[in-house]
Amino acid sequence: MIFTSNFKIAGHLPQAVAISRGIPRGWQGRRYTALAPPRDLIKIMEPEKFIPLYRAQVLDQLDPMQVIREMGGDNFIMLCFEPPGEFCHRRVVAAWLRKHTGVLVEEFIPSFKRHAEWLRGLQEVKRYEPIDETIPDWPGA
Repeated sequence: MIFTSNFKIAGHLPQAVAISRGIPRGWQGRRYTALAPPRDLIKIMEPEKFIPLYRAQVLDQLDPMQVIREMGGDNFIMLCFEPPGEFCHRRVVAAWLRKHTGVLVEEFIPSFKRHAEWLRGLQEVKRYEPIDETIPDWPGA
């Protein structure tokens, strides 16, 4: 699944990818700066002004499938700073991905059962150790 969120809610998760121009102090996670708004757009708070400029300057220059591949396939959370419900470029990216790929990108809410199950499933996969190729096959197998 692909989600959006902010640093406060999901910045500690290994699936987090910062798509903002700035990052929190001490951020050690992944970044995907191709989706970061140019500096001149950061101060535009009106969606009707921001969205067409962001599309023209950023999204129209990118291949949505390549963006998905480069950020982690189908298991990542795009982050910026704004709280859920406030206008933010991450939701513009989510709508763009939906329009061009058909992939639904939801806002990550850890208390939602389906979102928590997704996260738990990813954590369980990481607990398994890789197969040791040096162990010989069972006799007669």
